[in-house]
Amino acid sequence: MQRFTISLDDDLAREFDRLIAERGYQNRSEAVRDLLRGQLEAARPADAGHCVANLSYVYNHHERDLAERLTALQHGHHDLTVATMHAHLDHDNCLESVILKGPAAQVRAFAAALTAERGVRHGILNVVAVEVDRGSHDHGYAPRGKVAAHSHFKPKS
Repeated sequence: MQRFTISLDDDLAREFDRLIAERGYQNRSEAVRDLLRGQLEAARPADAGHCVANLSYVYNHHERDLAERLTALQHGHHDLTVATMHAHLDHDNCLESVILKGPAAQVRAFAAALTAERGVRHGILNVVAVEVDRGSHDHGYAPRGKVAAHSHFKPKS
């Protein structure tokens, strides 16, 4: 583990300590590591490898055919779409959260297409770069002697 020292003016240090307390960090180091990870993730090239992601957006379910268009887009990208959660916010608006995985460029393009649909508002994509480990091994629950080929998605540091 690497150590480094930074200097902060008093006002910035107080604000940072307030943020640490609000978010429940145990110490400044944990908070700095999270901030760095977030900035490094944001700076990764859009087409860099594979990712897992969460796309959240709000839409008015009265918008003509919008729910059907959103569902059709998800079905059209079933290789990227893992799961969708739908919540009713009020009489007009719904919140959906879609879990995605796959090549980062494809995930970002799908998210852009979905949030560009007329009537979708407040769309945000949270992306986590992963390394894909493809292989066959036993997890202890397959029938004796049987191993299923599958992939593991391991977050990049």
